[in-house]
Amino acid sequence: MERLGHDKGPNVGGVVARILFMVSASRKKLREPGQDRAEDGKKIKSKLSSKVNLVDEMTSYHLRTGGKRLRALLTLGSARICEYSKGSRDVNLAACVELIHAATLMHDDVIDKSEIRRGKKTLNSIWGNQSSILVGDYLLSRCFEIMVEDGNLEVLKLLSSTSAEISQGEVLQLQHKGEIDMLEETYLKIISAKTASLFAAATKVGSILANKENKIKDALEFYGKNLGLTFQIADDTLDYNSELKFFGKKIGNDFYEGKVTLPIILLHQKANSNEKTLLKELFKKNERTEDELKKVLSMIKKYSIISDCYVKANYFINLASSSLSIFEETKEKEILKNLTSFSLERSY
Repeated sequence: MERLGHDKGPNVGGVVARILFMVSASRKKLREPGQDRAEDGKKIKSKLSSKVNLVDEMTSYHLRTGGKRLRALLTLGSARICEYSKGSRDVNLAACVELIHAATLMHDDVIDKSEIRRGKKTLNSIWGNQSSILVGDYLLSRCFEIMVEDGNLEVLKLLSSTSAEISQGEVLQLQHKGEIDMLEETYLKIISAKTASLFAAATKVGSILANKENKIKDALEFYGKNLGLTFQIADDTLDYNSELKFFGKKIGNDFYEGKVTLPIILLHQKANSNEKTLLKELFKKNERTEDELKKVLSMIKKYSIISDCYVKANYFINLASSSLSIFEETKEKEILKNLTSFSLERSY
């Protein structure tokens, strides 16, 4: 089957497939002998239990939709690279990080009016917007319970401020919706808040648990932030270069929702005056059609925008990789490096 908008350049779909493989392999490496280190999923489930049947039903459905659990893996990996080995606080806080992520997804789907996530119907498309918002709030409440139980004030401050930053990023994105001439700087500010901030917090948490010095905390936070920026750029790029079966969502979702992301920003920079006018008109409309998407994909192919996006992503992943130089060569460092190497080993 021919892919809409596919042009010569990096195989971004292959990149994400490699990420998923590496996450799975890395999680197995993080298991202690006789201990299931993937119990973060069980921990998440235990923290979602509710006396209200609808809450249980919705949260169980969310867990069944799968997901990479990448942020949880980052917390576990950072704790291990910092030689944390006292109890299960790393698993508890990995679950906490995932709950924050799950809540933001539920809220996101309502805002974006999304009907499909990870190849399955969204909560809001089944149970409605009100229930989805309230269950998302419930997850955040449970997350704060975990943080209070942990008792570390630095962790509480980090994850609570990160939750606030994510919300601000979402508001900033709404504020600039349809802004076809958005600056790259603004785009990076948006994704830094709504995506990269939680990646950064997930990796920093491990160093806090191990009571490491600030330079270690800063290195892991920097690693997480730049990995998060790369991940979001790849995600936004895939929306113009992928299929549902590869990424769990339909191609063109951002376009149909009127979101201006990096592919459109770079396209607007390269487009001629007539093409700029067309783009402006398309993103002013309340709704966009499949034929209009095909026109945009044709322009993206014409100007090799996918390749340009990948160059941007590669810049941030190199920053992430370089921040790990402070650590000795260990199995745990290899795991974190593997999560960055996917962009360095790209195929064209």
